[in-house]
Amino acid sequence: MPRQQQPAARPAARPVRRRSYDQFDATARALDSVGDRWTLLIVRELLGGPRRYTDLHADLPGVSTDVLASRLKDMEQSGLALRRKLPPPSAASVYELTERGLGLLPVLAALAEWGAPALAERRPTDAVRAHWFALPLLGALTGLTREGVLEVRLDEGEFHLRVDGRAGAVPPGGEAYGAVYGYGPAERPDARLVLGAEVCLELARGGVTLAEAVKDGRVEVLGESPLAAELRGE
Repeated sequence: MPRQQQPAARPAARPVRRRSYDQFDATARALDSVGDRWTLLIVRELLGGPRRYTDLHADLPGVSTDVLASRLKDMEQSGLALRRKLPPPSAASVYELTERGLGLLPVLAALAEWGAPALAERRPTDAVRAHWFALPLLGALTGLTREGVLEVRLDEGEFHLRVDGRAGAVPPGGEAYGAVYGYGPAERPDARLVLGAEVCLELARGGVTLAEAVKDGRVEVLGESPLAAELRGE
């Protein structure tokens, strides 16, 4: 009886090598890590602190689950983000930026400033989230001398920042390497800003200063703290 031929063994799968520009240049190396579509937007979301996968997917409309999972894995391999399990009783895992990932804040802030003029008109297909206005607003808060937690209220929702009294807004802190802003309302804000998205973008573009917008009534300041008084120009 002839022996049955055994199927040939499959060669071991080779690890997939990420695409690279293969250029000995700092900009090219940086783009090897963050140049893929969605990566910097994921960084933008994680600048607000640790996020669950489902939360990231909800706040990145248009990204597929496969692409989001792939980008997060790439970010872990590049040392930009890490994944950790929350302590009991929660069984969820969250993603958060490493110190290297948090170092992308100036890059995102510069991109937000550069891109602000392109937001003159909102397209019908544009999604929006309140916390997306946090980075454009950072520059308008520079120079404040009082410190505290600042809550920002837009028609689209709320977010909050901490003002350090030296250089404007800084990370609220408390988790990992810190966060640049916080999602939703603050527990005990020292001051609140109430304004429209259009005014927020005008502040980002430098078309008006915060003091001018407060004076002409386009920004309302609530609160009785020293920070609120400074925001009102008192």
